[in-house]
Amino acid sequence: MLHIYTGNGKGKTTAAVGLTVRASGAGKKICFMQFLKNGTSSEISQLKKLGIDVICAERCSKFTYAMTPAELESLTAEHNSMIEYARKLVLNDNIGLLVLDEFIGAYTKKLLDTGAAGALLEIAAKSGCEVVLTGRNAPDELLAIADYITEMKQLRHPYDKGIHAREGIEY
Repeated sequence: MLHIYTGNGKGKTTAAVGLTVRASGAGKKICFMQFLKNGTSSEISQLKKLGIDVICAERCSKFTYAMTPAELESLTAEHNSMIEYARKLVLNDNIGLLVLDEFIGAYTKKLLDTGAAGALLEIAAKSGCEVVLTGRNAPDELLAIADYITEMKQLRHPYDKGIHAREGIEY
């Protein structure tokens, strides 16, 4: 089944982490991947302590709008390697849950091979693996194939008052 957590509100990654913890508690084999994130968010250390396979885009040290063309090319290559790793896991390791956090942003910005990504989603669907995609502005072609779609809608946020992201809450 394909789950999509999208929208402009807080909670997409948090929901994915919650499902990851639940699946871990049920003994499922899990891979949690973060696209467009370098692994410094607070949940990563805890997921690793649970024995979850965690892969992050370590080359992503700043927002994409501030990256040079060479940095974007390097990040795209890293994302493509992550897609290939996930494909191998789905094909060979009887994985129960594959979380692709911020995948939607990488997909819509063409910072990964969308054909390979689509093939991964097809393979995962046939294998019975649960897949979670997170990110703002999910495109119609992903929404069309999803089994679950959850939209996080921002009604109020501290950012609007000038309060910056807080460790352990937003990251």
